[in-house]
Amino acid sequence: MASSVLRHTFETRDEARPAFLANHHFDSRRWDAISFRSDDIVISSWAKSGTTWLQQIVCQLVHDGREGLDISALSPWVDFRITPIDQVRAALEAQPHRRVMKSHLPADSLPLERQVRYLYIAREPADVVWSWYRHHHEFTDEAYEKLNSTPGRVGPPLERPDSDFRAYFRRWLAEDGHPFHPYWSNVGSWWERRRESNIRLVHFADLRRSLESELRRLADFLSLRPSPESWGKILRHCSLDHMKANAELVAPLGGAIFKGGAASFIRSGRRRQWEGLLDEEDLAHCLREAARRLPADCVAWLFDRDD
Repeated sequence: MASSVLRHTFETRDEARPAFLANHHFDSRRWDAISFRSDDIVISSWAKSGTTWLQQIVCQLVHDGREGLDISALSPWVDFRITPIDQVRAALEAQPHRRVMKSHLPADSLPLERQVRYLYIAREPADVVWSWYRHHHEFTDEAYEKLNSTPGRVGPPLERPDSDFRAYFRRWLAEDGHPFHPYWSNVGSWWERRRESNIRLVHFADLRRSLESELRRLADFLSLRPSPESWGKILRHCSLDHMKANAELVAPLGGAIFKGGAASFIRSGRRRQWEGLLDEEDLAHCLREAARRLPADCVAWLFDRDD
């Protein structure tokens, strides 16, 4: 079924339409090219919040624990402006099974279709920034060339990261998600819609704490019924250890844009790897920013996790 949501142009602003958002990495207008099916699944997040893990989980549930799934090809990042949108659309239209698509957009920049299921994953902000910082450091010269020189870029080019993580973190806070895109409004836009029947929020810490129960909860939400004999395979394939051992099947573009290849994309997923680099004031500043920009219950959900 084609999207019934009208999109606006760069110049137009209409609250009833998805808000245009673009930068060196993505362009929300690319969703105009997608004709939705009634059982589509869209996974969104702010970068490095567990997006790929959630893609792996959902694709394993959809495909009943099948071996060797190429997640990067099977679940394309639609708003990623480097891959030609005609290529993305053709690949999706050729899929005969239930489709899983990736986005890094806030809810108000995506066409929200009633029949489509949306999953949004979040992670504690300091862990997000640390993971994004490591990710940013791994970009090759070719990656910078593609991101900054491909026609259609909006805004300034992506620059190389500061070597000082604390300085990087402080700028991320001061400039709200620099150098990617705004963080707090991304989380907040999905939190506002968390009670809608076709939207489900997932926390990275919950996947770490109780993977099987979270998988069963997601399967119920998506109306998926994997066969009983497939559950062991699904759980094994969704472990971070398995994903790291098969990183070329889950890393964007097979890991070609990273200095360390695909293996550098999947890490341990541990919390607080920035310890010793940030101090209590840095963390307090982060919490103050969250309290200023998000509802109190959202802040509690985002930060108060036992892992």
